[in-house]
Amino acid sequence: MRIVEWAERTAEALLSNVGTRLAHVRCAARRAGHAAPALPVQDRELLVAAALVHDIGYAPPLVNTGFHPLDGARWLRDQGADDRLVCLVAHHTGAAFEAERRGLSDQLKAYTREESATADALWYADLTSGPAGEATTFEERVNEILTRYEPGSVVHESVTAARPFLAAAVERTKERLAAYPR
Repeated sequence: MRIVEWAERTAEALLSNVGTRLAHVRCAARRAGHAAPALPVQDRELLVAAALVHDIGYAPPLVNTGFHPLDGARWLRDQGADDRLVCLVAHHTGAAFEAERRGLSDQLKAYTREESATADALWYADLTSGPAGEATTFEERVNEILTRYEPGSVVHESVTAARPFLAAAVERTKERLAAYPR
């Protein structure tokens, strides 16, 4: 089975009863598919698969630390998933900022942080997908998160601190897409 098919089945099995998470990851996968042509051919399916499973750590049976990137990555590693996929999930969308505030940085460091066009494109896909599965802009998405989580909360503070880094990854992906001949 191809990695994208496996990721789609995994997301559906784990997230179908977790609010609108399944709709969000499916939108992220569509956005990843949009960004994929600007990546090396060998990374395109990996990107879409990562978009599909980036939030599986929210699934109740997988919750261990309460930090979804880490919980999802641990489960993926236990399933024997591709190590790059595991690490992309662990570090998606500025996870290091929140891990630090949760006291989980050492645990997150067990997963290699990839700095690449593929990692940027995953952040882009997540940050241009709304919570209910609608395409959105980076600014609208960040503002939605900051409204959903109250000031002083770990998520609010982490996103606020990470915002310039998140914006930079989104912009790098947009630049790669603009340079890609269609």
